[in-house]
Amino acid sequence: MPSHSALLYDLEGMSVRDEESGYASASSSDESISDVFFTKSHLTFLNRQLQNLEPPEILRWCITTLPSLYQTTAFGLTGLVTLDMLSKLKIPRPQVVDLIFLDTLHHFSETLSLVDRVRKQYPLVNIHMYKPNGVETAQEFAQQYGEKLWETNDQLYDWVAKVEPAQRAYRELQVHAVLTGRRRSQGGKRGDLDVVEVDEAGLIKINPLANWTFKQVQDYVKANNVPYNELLDRGYKSTGDWHSTQPIKEGEDERAGRWKGQQKTECGIHNPRSKYAMFLREQELKKQDEALHLALQSGPKMES
Repeated sequence: MPSHSALLYDLEGMSVRDEESGYASASSSDESISDVFFTKSHLTFLNRQLQNLEPPEILRWCITTLPSLYQTTAFGLTGLVTLDMLSKLKIPRPQVVDLIFLDTLHHFSETLSLVDRVRKQYPLVNIHMYKPNGVETAQEFAQQYGEKLWETNDQLYDWVAKVEPAQRAYRELQVHAVLTGRRRSQGGKRGDLDVVEVDEAGLIKINPLANWTFKQVQDYVKANNVPYNELLDRGYKSTGDWHSTQPIKEGEDERAGRWKGQQKTECGIHNPRSKYAMFLREQELKKQDEALHLALQSGPKMES
C-alpha cells in the first residue's frame, strides 16, 4: 500500500493528474495531489540509503524533501542534539524547523526551566506548546480527571495528556512530517527502528539519530555546549513526567527509569492510532453502560 502524508486528516481524492498537461506539478490546481507519496518499496529503499548517512545529512535530506516538517520533542538529549544540528545546517530554507512540545502539566520543573534556556540559545526557533484540552494547570487536570489518573487509568492519561494534544497539534499546524528523538539503542520497541516511518494516518516520522548510541549523543552535547536537562546529572538518562520517571542504575537501559515495574515502554504518541481509537470506543461504551445502569436504579419503582 502506498503511504500518503495527505492522508493525515483527509482521506478524500487521490488523483495526481494535471488536467492540462497530464502531469502533476507544484503549479497544478488539483488540491488532491499528495504532498508526499511513498510506496512500501520506496520506503525500504530510502531507509537503506539513509541508514548510511550521518544525522546532519539525514536532516539536510528532510529539509529539502519534506514539506510541513516539524520536530516533536520533550527536550530529551537526542531532541536537543537534533535541534542544535538543525541550527548549524548551512543550506537555504524559508524557515527553521519549528518545535512541538506537549506540556502534560506534569513535567519536572527542571524540564520547564530547560525550555526557557533553549529559547535563549536558539532564538530563531518557534516552540508550539500544547496542553491537555480545556485545562491549564495540574490542579485543573486533577479536578477534571481525578487524582493520579496515570495510576487509575494510564491509557486515558496517555490519551488526554499526550496523544490528543499531539493529534490536535498535527491538525492545527498542518503537520505532514515530524522529527523524533528515538534511537535503537534506547531498547524496547525501538530496537528495530527505521530512519523513516509512516504511521497509520500517513504522518511521516523521521528518526535522524536512530543509529547513535547514548554516548555519541552525550559527547555531542558536551562538545557543542548544547543546553540539557540538569536531571541527567542525577541519573535520569530519559526524562518524562515526574510521576513515571526514575533515575537508573549503572548498566540499565537508558529508558529503564520510565514506567518502572510496568509492562510499558512508550507514552502513547508512538503507538498505533488504532489502539487509541479502540480504547476510546471502549470508554464510550463503558460510559453508556454506567448511564443506563444509573437510570435503571433511579427510575420509578412499580408498586406491588
